[in-house]
Amino acid sequence: MHVVVIGAGAFGGWTALELVRRGARVTLIEAWGPGHVRASSGGETRVIRAGYGSRAIYARMAARALERWREHDARYGRSFYKNTGALWMLGRNDPFGRATLDALRAAQVAIDDLPLPEARRRYPQINFSGIRSVLFEPEAGFLLARRACEHVANLVAEEGAEYLHASVPAPVRMTRGRLERLRLSDGRIVAGDAFVFACGPWLGTLFPDVIGRRVTPTRQDVFYFGTPAGDGRFSDDGLPVWVDLSTPAMYGIPGNANRGFKIADDTSGPVFDPTHGDRNVTAAGVRKMRAYLKRRFPALARAPLVGSEVCQYEASPDSHYIIDRHPEAANVWIVGGGSGHGFKMGPVIGEMVAKLVAGDAEPDPTFSLSRFARGRIRVSAEKWA
Repeated sequence: MHVVVIGAGAFGGWTALELVRRGARVTLIEAWGPGHVRASSGGETRVIRAGYGSRAIYARMAARALERWREHDARYGRSFYKNTGALWMLGRNDPFGRATLDALRAAQVAIDDLPLPEARRRYPQINFSGIRSVLFEPEAGFLLARRACEHVANLVAEEGAEYLHASVPAPVRMTRGRLERLRLSDGRIVAGDAFVFACGPWLGTLFPDVIGRRVTPTRQDVFYFGTPAGDGRFSDDGLPVWVDLSTPAMYGIPGNANRGFKIADDTSGPVFDPTHGDRNVTAAGVRKMRAYLKRRFPALARAPLVGSEVCQYEASPDSHYIIDRHPEAANVWIVGGGSGHGFKMGPVIGEMVAKLVAGDAEPDPTFSLSRFARGRIRVSAEKWA
């Protein structure tokens, strides 16, 4: 079977790797390169955690993903996964905490209900004012995103796949219930038995009728602040990944990868053009982050801004992924809707999609396109709950 995979981000890259290892002939197509700056999988780091409130399916998937990331690092002598743990800071009467405890314990994922006095003792660099409860997920941490994308794409090529640096003009058109070939932007034609489109925020333009606004790119500003010289309290040796749900969701990754202390607002931002959008952060955004640092991490109140980036989520209305067959073409698969929590799941998504393409599994209803037609989609602006 010749499978053409479009997109070399977390979903497409791992899918291509799984397919090659199953014996498929694979062509991987990428417009700007794996982990490029416009991609939802781009950037230096991404959080890996299993806490999802009551969404138990993601707790199970994250546990499997963590296993796969560890195996990958051990096999290739890499360190893409950094185990810092994750600190969840919750406000008053937050149901997320209890739901997370129940779901993770059911999935046999380690999770601790950390008393506030103990949290203050462990992390005196954090001001826990306004926090009513704290959870600690010891196996969580962060992943080196861009570097991992590059490594996976290199493995795909080394293990026998063809890699093409090209783009696919929109929209994609089917003929008599199948897709036989793609004409690329440079005029080349690629034929295949099956096609997997893992194109993140560009899925809506490639498939305007089937996807359209069901995958919406939103602008997400990310900031890196410099930590005091020689001060390990804010590095990945002294602080875990953290998520603050006592306010509109904020999260951060301790100083790592020589980039500084990463902080971002997890609330979905305005609709964004992933191809042509301006990727400079705003002065208002910087002020907002400084105000937050002053309150929650007082020692960083005057920290210099040492870097920034504008990423995007590619969000579905209910924050669930889309992993399904195209309704008009049995040999076309659409994989996306990462909704800001997809990167860590790359190895698991790759396994799932490879089985689907090979005919060894059926799509999970949770990720089906048919859920949109049923009219029971609960629109969600957040992905943590």
